[in-house]
Amino acid sequence: MDIERFKVHHVKIVAGIDSLRNLARAGVKEHARDIAQALGELARLVTQHLAVEDRILYPTLAQSGNQGVAAMSARYQDEMKGIAFKFINFARQWSDAANLAQEPEGFRAEANTVLRGVYERIQRENREFYPTVERM
Repeated sequence: MDIERFKVHHVKIVAGIDSLRNLARAGVKEHARDIAQALGELARLVTQHLAVEDRILYPTLAQSGNQGVAAMSARYQDEMKGIAFKFINFARQWSDAANLAQEPEGFRAEANTVLRGVYERIQRENREFYPTVERM
């Protein structure tokens, strides 16, 4: 199965997370508009990535005939629900520059948790899940 598009999404998502980190380090209040814009772009990319996984990747693997891969795919899909829920709520809350400017430390704290979760998940997929899918 060709999963190159998913890998490209991962690279872009990690770059988006890095961009948010850099902007936050430079000052949440001072860069509230840029952070809100970058977070909106990241949210669109993550949402697109999740939709394609749900419509194409996971169903294809579930019907692959390989029980191990199908089970792994189901686990990954189930685990992603919690991560996605947290990320979507985070993006909704902090995509407003006024909220960012009013609560920079709240943003930092939540960003550290939520974005780390997304980043770690991507790394696991890159290390474990995608290589397994490519070997099929």
